Amino acid sequence: MSPSAISVTIDPVTLAVLQSGLQQVCNEMDLAFVRAAFSPVIAEALDRSNGIYHRDNGELIAQGELGLPVFVGTMQFSVQAVIDRIKQYNIVVHPGDVFILNDPYLGGTHLMDVKFVKPFFYQGKLWCWLANTGHWPDTGGMVPGGFSANATEVEQEGLRLPPVKLYKKDEIDDEILSIILSNIRVADQRIGDIKAQAAALATGEKRLGAVLDRYGADTVDAAIAELKSRAAAQMRAKIGTIPDGVYEGEAFVDSDGVVNQPLRIAMKITKSGDTLHFDMGGSSPPCRGPMNSVIATTRSSIYLAVKHVFPDVPINAGTFAPLDIKDPEGTFLYARYPRPVSGCAAEVSQRIAEAVFAALAKALPNELFGAPAGTSGNLSIGGTDPKSGRPYVMYVISGGGYGGNAHGDGISNGCSTIGISKTTPVEIMEQRYPVLFEEFSLHENSGGAGEHRGGFGVNYKIRIRRGEATASMVMDHGRTGPQGARGGGDGGLNTVRIMRDGVPYVPAHLSKDQSISLSAGDVIEVSTPGGGGYGEPGRRSKESIERDIARGYYTREEAAKMYGIAL
Repeated sequence: MSPSAISVTIDPVTLAVLQSGLQQVCNEMDLAFVRAAFSPVIAEALDRSNGIYHRDNGELIAQGELGLPVFVGTMQFSVQAVIDRIKQYNIVVHPGDVFILNDPYLGGTHLMDVKFVKPFFYQGKLWCWLANTGHWPDTGGMVPGGFSANATEVEQEGLRLPPVKLYKKDEIDDEILSIILSNIRVADQRIGDIKAQAAALATGEKRLGAVLDRYGADTVDAAIAELKSRAAAQMRAKIGTIPDGVYEGEAFVDSDGVVNQPLRIAMKITKSGDTLHFDMGGSSPPCRGPMNSVIATTRSSIYLAVKHVFPDVPINAGTFAPLDIKDPEGTFLYARYPRPVSGCAAEVSQRIAEAVFAALAKALPNELFGAPAGTSGNLSIGGTDPKSGRPYVMYVISGGGYGGNAHGDGISNGCSTIGISKTTPVEIMEQRYPVLFEEFSLHENSGGAGEHRGGFGVNYKIRIRRGEATASMVMDHGRTGPQGARGGGDGGLNTVRIMRDGVPYVPAHLSKDQSISLSAGDVIEVSTPGGGGYGEPGRRSKESIERDIARGYYTREEAAKMYGIAL
């Protein structure tokens, strides 16, 4: 903050306008990215995020409403990694420079989440950083799509990039670009995503420059400081409604993909005054497979979980100030090189959030909910289409049921806990890849029983139309369903079955496998989890049960068994 900004007084109307204005800058970056991106996972599934970050420490200033929540925390650490790199190597930064990085140990997630970080200069001085994350369909590694269920070291998961300048004074570095493109599949298609990602940041420069021109840098600086202070105060006020005490919860990852045993997340939350203290030290040790979580993702998972509980607190660095997180060293939630991490952002993050929900349900029973499906359902299919002769990588994410809550049943086919990403329209995937979706339907009978039942997951079937392919998947909740709350039942399980030459194959790890060979006519069948129920099942009204039966959600026999009554 400049010295003159300290004395600036901002009236409430101007403060509200600037708060919305900064968020709108990020929204426009998100939209520019989506509209220009080549990959369906960005353009259609919306797996991306943009934000504005502090010039000195990388703290979050603003993120758009359209960005993935899990990236809120992780991009803070990514920007900090760029700042640290600049200081360590005395790097000179110019307008038009753009750093690229995806190193999970430097504020990242998995290797497919590629970050761009750009310095924003105003009147000749570095004023802030603009950053975004886009999920690239492939960054190399053992399997198409990067979700290697059996990886035992990060090098097997793909190309790892420390912070390096991909753009220098608005000109792309062809040498860096050639290294990247030489190490990933379907490289010619990534150019479109790279240019879209850079264009989104350029859009942010223009829009943010207009805000500063109108209100002045000192006024905007002062507004940012005030908004941070107010967000911290609002979060502390929310935390103040929780009775002092210690609250514990747990959640389980099916397996790490290599050792077929569950991993435990032990969450202990101590509420003291206006602060929440998080301790996960009792969790499972580091694992051999790719379900280790880097610390940036672990922290961000707690941020987003608390934001789910208190959704009306605005998002910036102040929101997280009252959350004291003890580093879970010695557990699989603090991955260090070379531990594999491809499942951390999409899967482990949601188990961390589920453990937070389970703990806080004891403190705020009327404000919490049954656990949501809690898996992104990551499925990658790669091969070469004999019709076009071109290679492809198709990435599928899928929705699931939300948990029931004090006000009603959970919604069905909702987005994952960590974001707003949605399944790419099946018509787009059928147009782009040699596949046919033979089914896309509700996973009936998957919502957990309760006074308010959980929502339903989905079923889908994909048939390979032509050529040879391989499939890999990193999903979860194949062993245990999402937890119910206040006596509600658990949601239904995630299931995977592959029909090859008419013979069924079920992965030994249930939700994780890789390099499954497929031929024309083979079918992949997936059912995603339903949400956990809320409240004792015996309290559900008979009218609600009859309505569910009439809609075909349950048979009469299934409903009678779930609710323990004669129908």
